[in-house]
Amino acid sequence: MNHSFNKGFPMFPRHSVFGVLISMCLAVPAMAAGWSHYGGDAGGQRHSTAVQITPVNVGKLKPVWTYRTGDMETRADDMKYSAFEGTPILVAGSLIFCSPFNEVIALDPGTGAEKWRYDPKVTTGYRPANQFVCRGVTPWTDAEAAPGDLCATRLFMGTVDSRLIALDAPTGQPCLGFGADGEVRIDPGMDLIWPGEFHITSPPAVARGVVIIGSAISDNRRVDAPKGTVRAFDARNGKPLWDFNPVTRGAKDHPEDWPRGVAARTGHANVWAPMSADEARGMFFLPTSSPSPDFFGGLRSGDNRYSNSVVALEAATGKVRWHFQTVHHDVWDYDLPAQPSLVTLTRDGKPLDAVVQVTKQGFVFVFDRDTGKPVFEIEERPVPQDGAAGEFLSPTQPFPVAPPPLVPQTLSLDDAWGLTYWDRKACREKIAAARSEGLYTPPSAQGTIMYPFTGGGANWGGMAFDPESQLMYINTSRAAHLITLVPSENYEAAKAAEPNEEISPQLPTRWAVKRELVLSPLDLPCNPPPWGMLTAVDLSDGTIKWESVLGTVRDLAPLPLPLKWGTPNFGGPVVTAGGVVFIGAAMDDYLRAFDAATGAELWKGRLPAGGQATPMTYEWQGRQYVVIAAGGHARATTKLGDSVVAFALPE
Repeated sequence: MNHSFNKGFPMFPRHSVFGVLISMCLAVPAMAAGWSHYGGDAGGQRHSTAVQITPVNVGKLKPVWTYRTGDMETRADDMKYSAFEGTPILVAGSLIFCSPFNEVIALDPGTGAEKWRYDPKVTTGYRPANQFVCRGVTPWTDAEAAPGDLCATRLFMGTVDSRLIALDAPTGQPCLGFGADGEVRIDPGMDLIWPGEFHITSPPAVARGVVIIGSAISDNRRVDAPKGTVRAFDARNGKPLWDFNPVTRGAKDHPEDWPRGVAARTGHANVWAPMSADEARGMFFLPTSSPSPDFFGGLRSGDNRYSNSVVALEAATGKVRWHFQTVHHDVWDYDLPAQPSLVTLTRDGKPLDAVVQVTKQGFVFVFDRDTGKPVFEIEERPVPQDGAAGEFLSPTQPFPVAPPPLVPQTLSLDDAWGLTYWDRKACREKIAAARSEGLYTPPSAQGTIMYPFTGGGANWGGMAFDPESQLMYINTSRAAHLITLVPSENYEAAKAAEPNEEISPQLPTRWAVKRELVLSPLDLPCNPPPWGMLTAVDLSDGTIKWESVLGTVRDLAPLPLPLKWGTPNFGGPVVTAGGVVFIGAAMDDYLRAFDAATGAELWKGRLPAGGQATPMTYEWQGRQYVVIAAGGHARATTKLGDSVVAFALPE
């Protein structure tokens, strides 16, 4: 499945201050705060123990170094199909990240000076289904290797041309004993329509000496598409160990959800978002996506498990320990878009290891990490029916009782928004002409309002969690899609009539699909602002602590007006023990800092390009740095660039 949606975003105009000071005086950390994995740790908490930057002094942050990859000059033609979504990690004394074109680059953490650079020379000159993207690399230290051995500590990366690569972390040299000369080529299992139909965008996960990789697959071309297989390899030598295919394994374990013959012709249900690893338990946690195609399920009747599920796998064998399906028989492209975060909650005065999964619908699902039992009650509730001819729909869908939805889920005539009377009138007419019965209204030939749209709610940036306050922080987008089913025999004519619209064939089903944002004549969303939010949720009781608007239309409007309406956003937050939440993500080229306790926006730093990436923070030689990739997002129409920018307090 795709990372969000295929048409781009619209172009449209715990800690008190006293408590932070006390903690700084009393705390004597055993070591400097680091950032060892894409999500901060292997479980994706996105939390840092750094306390140097606080709500008191964050306003003094300044850019201290900027590194440029050079892609704007050397890859100008391919940049228009790219997104710089990478998050660096601090490992082997270097700050290491991957570019959208899978170059792995190591920098001096204090100065940003380049230390080494590895280029796998990925294939370019075409348009990948989900852009040229590399979100991160994953470290692993071989306990059996002697200190100083080449590849005793190594980095794993998946590539846009479907390779799994292993590099020596200190030097960037390929680990020649892994696969063939340091790489394993991933076989999609069938002929591709074009090279960009199948690729890898998110970092691998490693546990107990097993490295696993997912995939990103083009949406809505065909039912008989590549399978969404998660593949496991020996982290030392690259030998295949096991694989997990949500469709075929789902049909084997839950035949009631995959009638005879359905699984054989169904693709996708892939894991394109980041995965989590629990080394102590020897478990992986996967966020799976929807089966092919997204918007019509007439050829895949049943609930279609393990698609759209949180799946806990045994690292050694790939055996399913537990799973929970968040959408039955998905026909809305409501993939699980984000890393399942592994956190420890306090329940009834005792610690509880949990898994937290955020969704495009704006839901937060919380599970016991060992059993999959919901921490907060989940109800099966009736949802709209009367799908398109030939469709099979689930009569109910799972709704968490707590936390409450983080975004609105119904768009009515009364919600129609616009700058002028005529703008609002046009939006009312669009909504009135379509089916709009709330969440899970099925796609239709009449046209169906999907709210939230396929970009979320939440997306791949995921959440951050503060273990002390038990607060999670999550950014969400608010926009609507109009989904219209087109009889398959009319597909070619519809595509010819509207060549600039997103119309996909969904072959060989009876329905093609047209997907468009619900916008006014002024290209503003028809749903009311704010269009981007940052929310703090108390996971001790499932309540919302605060909400803040995220972003302005400064870099989107014809004039640079800093109207605080929020914007749709890509990338996630990080939270520090110093009481600050850092986030880019919005479409106005800023890195922002919020008070973790109150949600007040405290500071923003201007970026040279779009900051559609998750930042990270670390301490190096007594100084705390906050770093973000600022390279923009072509599909979201933000300013493109090739920079990595570091901020710090004045010395």
